[in-house]
Order: sequence, then structure tokens, then C-alpha cells
Amino acid sequence: MRYNEFGTTGIKTSHISIGGAAFSNIYGAFDEERGLNLIREAFKCGVNYIETGPWYGQGSSERTVGKALVGVPRESYFIGSKVGRYELVTERMFDFSAEKTAAGVDSTLARLGLDYVDIIQVHDFTFAPDLSVVYKETLPTLQRAVDDGKARFIGLADYDIDLIAEVVEESEVKISSVLSYAKSTLIDNRLQNYTKYFKSKGVGVANAAATGMGLLCNHGPQSWHPASDDIKAICKKASDYCKEQNVELARLATWFTLNQPGIDTNVCGFFNVDQLKDTVDLLDKGLTDHEQRVLDEVQIRFFDNVTLHWDNVELPKYKTQLKEVTHK
Repeated sequence: MRYNEFGTTGIKTSHISIGGAAFSNIYGAFDEERGLNLIREAFKCGVNYIETGPWYGQGSSERTVGKALVGVPRESYFIGSKVGRYELVTERMFDFSAEKTAAGVDSTLARLGLDYVDIIQVHDFTFAPDLSVVYKETLPTLQRAVDDGKARFIGLADYDIDLIAEVVEESEVKISSVLSYAKSTLIDNRLQNYTKYFKSKGVGVANAAATGMGLLCNHGPQSWHPASDDIKAICKKASDYCKEQNVELARLATWFTLNQPGIDTNVCGFFNVDQLKDTVDLLDKGLTDHEQRVLDEVQIRFFDNVTLHWDNVELPKYKTQLKEVTHK
């Protein structure tokens, strides 16, 4: 396993880390025992960082992680969790207030069974009514949590990298890490436009969703995926070609992402131990010659000089839903 300095935190994170979204029903039926086994095997493989949060399974992810950590020396791993996004019901999904943030930190610690988390992040603040609540309430409350020993560092986790960079620049509270997702992939590699900036600020960089939340897999994405039908069709053509070549598109996409510079850890939402071990093996041994040829062909045929994304899809949807709820 490769390890990287996580900004100026003093933490050395494994290049591959565990994503807690998998410990919910987001990517298929969740099985707690499978999740516990996955975490334990990940530690054996050298993984030392787990990314979780209350949004994933509305607590099931944090509870599963907490159970897996029982008896594991606290100094041997690092945990990142979140505040800001919580429930499935629209009117209770997002809350960046000081009161909810303080309660959210305590609830997270209770579910994890820990005295502190290493990183506490503001989750999907792009959905906040405006940034003033993040600056005036969320971040100062998280700073108090750090001062009280409930967290070591404060981070940001969001889809909008421009917005992440803006808060890093403007916040009076020190931001120590950023988590970007689906922005370091075969189809959208815009995170590379920001890594040097984040590094210049001493900020650790975590990347998630190497497969674009399932778009870049032979089996395709979940039904909820926000990408347009046109984007899904392009990715399906790529996966169909990979199937013809007896190659898994997810391996090609993951290899591409694992080799992007300036990223301290890649958060992977493994569904089972086989996927974990395959990714660790991929980092160690790389692609076969045949897989490399297929990757080259996929990039030329389907993804050459394009950026495929779903910017401005989820935000308008949730804003509309929130307005409808407010006016009932």
C-alpha cells in the first residue's frame, strides 16, 4: 500500500481508502456482516482511512464502521465523517445550523463509539440556503468541536469544486481537507485544475467515485444516477466494448484515477472483499498489456476531449422540492 501526507495535518493516509456510502442501500442491498468483513479485510490490506457520514443509510454506515472498530487500536486508523446532510425526507435532508451541527457531531461520535473523529466535514454545502450559514454557523461550530477534542481537523465535502475552493479561500476557520467526488475520472478530470491550489493552502485532497458513481462499470449505474441519458448512453457504449474485449471497465477507470497526481487518498465504495482486493492488486501490479490497450482504445473512441458531468442537476431538483415543502 502507498501512503501520502494528507495536507499539513500530519496524517499519512493510504492511497486507497474505504467509502462509507457502501454501508447503506445506495449501491445495492446492504448486508452488515459483509460490511464488517470488508472493513476488517481492508485493514489487513493496509488501508488506514475510512470515510463515512450520517447521510449514508441515515446512520447505518457510521454504526457499521463503529462495530468494525471495536478492539482496533485507535492510533492505527483515521476516520472522516460529516455534518449537514442527514435524512431522506426533503425538509429534513439538509441542516447547516449551529444547533444541528453540534448535535450532529455528538450523534456521529455515539454511532461510531469514538471520542473523536480525525476529520469532520461540511457535507454538500452546495445545498445550503446560502453560504452565510456555513461561514457563520456550521464552520464556527465545527471549530468548537475541534477545540473540545471531538475532532482533529475540519474539511469540506462537495460535488462543486469551484465552491469548495471559494470556501477554502474565504473561510476564517481553517480548512484542512477537501473531498471531491466524480471529478477525477475518465470522463471528468477537473480536479486536476485545483490540486495545486489546494496543496498551496496546505489542504489534504481526497477523491471519491473513480467510476463516476457507477457510470464506468460494465454493469452500469444505479437507477437514481443523475447523469443524462446521453451521458449514460456514451458510457454504455464504452462498457459494451469492454465486455467484447473481456475487460472490466471499472478496472480501467480505477487505474486511471489511482494514477492522477496530487491526490492523497482515493475513497472507494467497495461492495465486497473481492472488489477491495482487486483494487489493491491493481495499485500494486497495474493493468495487463491487454487492459492497457483497451483503456487506450476506450479513451480514443468514447472519451477523447470530452468532459461528461451532471453539474446543476441535483441542486435545482432539491431547491424545487424545498420550495414546494415550504409553501405547503
